[in-house]
Order: sequence, then structure tokens, then C-alpha cells
Amino acid sequence: MARIDIPEGEGGDAAQVWMLRPEMGGAAAKMSDAAYHRSKLPAREREAARMRVAQLNDCPI
Repeated sequence: MARIDIPEGEGGDAAQVWMLRPEMGGAAAKMSDAAYHRSKLPAREREAARMRVAQLNDCPI
């Protein structure tokens, strides 16, 4: 659940957020691709880092 106000609509919170700033979608997709497909970290270390960041941000893992 988001901590900011997101307009109601189809596709859930993520889809609605990207509809607010569609010009950022390409950059976000490239960042995600780099993190998950071009990372020098082994998958286990990357997931441990992702989980720790989520924990620090009070997000459920």
C-alpha cells in the first residue's frame, strides 16, 4: 500500500503512478533491467540488499 495519494483506476497503484509520469517509464525500465540482468552481484547478495532496503524503509518483505 502506498503512503501517498494515488488516483483510483485500472491496473492498481503501480499502473496509476506511471500514468502520472509516463515519460519516466523508459528510464525506470532501464534501471530495473540493469539491476536484475546486468548486475555484477550474485542473485543472493542482490536479494539480501533489496530486503534490507525494504526493511529500512518499513516496507513488508
